[in-house]
Amino acid sequence: MTLKQKGDYDVVIVGAGPAGSSAAIRLARSGLRVLLVEQKKFPRAKLCGEFISPECLAHFKELNVLDEMTLAGGVPLERTVFYARNARYVEVPSEWFGSGARALGLSRSEMDARLLDRARKAGVDVLEQTQAAGLIFENGKVCGVTLKLPDRTTIDVKAALMIDATGRSRVLTREIEKAGSRGPRTAAKFVAFKTHLEGASIPAGDCEIYAYRGGYGGLNRVEDDWYNLCFIVSADLTKKYRGDAAEIMRKVVFTNKRAARSLRDARVVEDWLAVPIERYGRAELAPADGLLTIGDAAAFIDPFTGSGILLALESAKIAANVIAGEFTNDASFTSLAREYTRQYSVAFDRRLRVCSLLRHAAFVPLLSEAVINVLAMSDRLTRRLVRATRPATGTA
Repeated sequence: MTLKQKGDYDVVIVGAGPAGSSAAIRLARSGLRVLLVEQKKFPRAKLCGEFISPECLAHFKELNVLDEMTLAGGVPLERTVFYARNARYVEVPSEWFGSGARALGLSRSEMDARLLDRARKAGVDVLEQTQAAGLIFENGKVCGVTLKLPDRTTIDVKAALMIDATGRSRVLTREIEKAGSRGPRTAAKFVAFKTHLEGASIPAGDCEIYAYRGGYGGLNRVEDDWYNLCFIVSADLTKKYRGDAAEIMRKVVFTNKRAARSLRDARVVEDWLAVPIERYGRAELAPADGLLTIGDAAAFIDPFTGSGILLALESAKIAANVIAGEFTNDASFTSLAREYTRQYSVAFDRRLRVCSLLRHAAFVPLLSEAVINVLAMSDRLTRRLVRATRPATGTA
C-alpha cells in the first residue's frame, strides 16, 4: 500500500500532548489532512516535571506559539541544581543545554492547551473527549481507527497513516501487542507522583533536583507563583507507604536534606497525580504496518535530564518531515518507517544510553553523591556530560 491510497484523512494522530499537537501542526502545514484525537478535555493537569528546556523554545518559534507560552506565565529558569542527600550539589546553567537561552517553567495544562489551539488554527481537525476504541485493519495493515465520541457513539475513521502519541500508555501500540500475544504487561518498577505547591523556598530562576534512595525528584516554579513537584520512587517504597504521596514525600523525598529545607513550608494546592513507570528507553517506532510512534510512546527518557518535552517535540518534527516527504514521493510505509527509524536513531540512541547510565547512578545514593562530588569540581566535565544528553549539534 502506498501512502497515496488515502481514506478520510492522510494522518490520524491519537494523543494531543506536545508530540501529537506539534506533529499535527507540522503535517497540516505540509498540506496533509490531519485528525488529532484526544481522550481528555483541555486544559487538563498532566504528570510532568514541567521543565521546558531552552531547545524547546526553537520548536515553539517554528510552531508559532512562543509568544503564547510567555503570555501563559512561563517562568524563566536560569539553572538546574542537582542535590545529593547530604546537600552537596552541582550547578548546570540553562545556557549549557546548547541554545544560549533560558529554560521555562510552565504547567502542562497551559502549554498543551496552547499547542492544541495552534493545531486548530493550522487546519487540524480536533476531537477532544474522544477515545481510540480499536484499530481498523485491512489485509493485516492498520488503515484507521474506531473512535468513541463524547456521546458514547462510535465512528470509524480511515487514514493512510496512524500515529500513536498517547505517551507512556501507548494505547494504539498495546492493541498491536495484545493481538500478537506478547504476554502480560511488565510490572512497574517505579511510580511517579506530581502536584503543584505554594510556599516552596528555592532561589528565583532555579530548578532543583533531589537524589534519595529509591528515586529522585524535581522542583521548579511555574505560573501563578506555584511550584511543580514531581518525584519518582520505587514500586516497593510506594507499596510500603500505601501509595500515600504526601507520606512518601515526608518519609522518602525529605531524606534529601535540601528537599526537606526547600519544601518545609510548602502547601499542596492541587490533587496528587500518580502513574506507574514500566520502562525507560526506546520502544518500537513502527509497531505495525501503517502505525508509527512518537513522544513517550516511542521512548521514555529519564525526567532528571529535563529533556522529556524536548524529545516529544524533536521526535514529532522528525516524523512530520519524513511523512511529508514520503507522501510527496508516493512511497510505501516500509520506506517511511525505515527512514523514520534511521533519523530517530541518529537523534536519540546516544542520548538514551547516556541517560540510562546516569539513571542507575541517581538511584544509588552513595554513587550519586560521588558523581556530584566529582562534577562539582569540574565545570568542563559537567558541561560535557550535560551536552551528552542533548542534540549532538547543539541545536533542536
